[in-house]
Amino acid sequence: MKVILLKDVKAQGKAGEVIDVSDGYARNYLLPNGLAKQATATALNSMKMSKEAEDRRRKKEHDEAVELCKKLAGVTVVVKIKTGANGKLFGALNTAAISDALKAQGYELDKKKIVLAEPIKQLGKYTVQIKPFAEVSGKVNILVEAE
Repeated sequence: MKVILLKDVKAQGKAGEVIDVSDGYARNYLLPNGLAKQATATALNSMKMSKEAEDRRRKKEHDEAVELCKKLAGVTVVVKIKTGANGKLFGALNTAAISDALKAQGYELDKKKIVLAEPIKQLGKYTVQIKPFAEVSGKVNILVEAE
């Protein structure tokens, strides 16, 4: 019997694969436990359509991430933070503060997509790496000023 795996099954395959298994294994284990569904023409077509939609969505996200990196390449983001007497920061500048400063300038970037090589603990100008998508990375300039 041909089945489409809905979840990874040890020694059988990964989710989304079409495999051929014995009728008893499919009827008694895979189907009742929700690990697979029967590979009918409708199910195969539905799987193909959803895969194409997912590919289009990923391509769109990739293109948007590349465009964002191009926009941020020449941008300097000013982050104001409380400092001590000699210019040292109270704590360190975190990715959330950088993300909020980017949002204030009209750029939407999640704090998890900002990569800090080392903590920023002094006033000054820094270059920070951003990774808005898996294979896409860019840099943005950060100017840390006293509040």
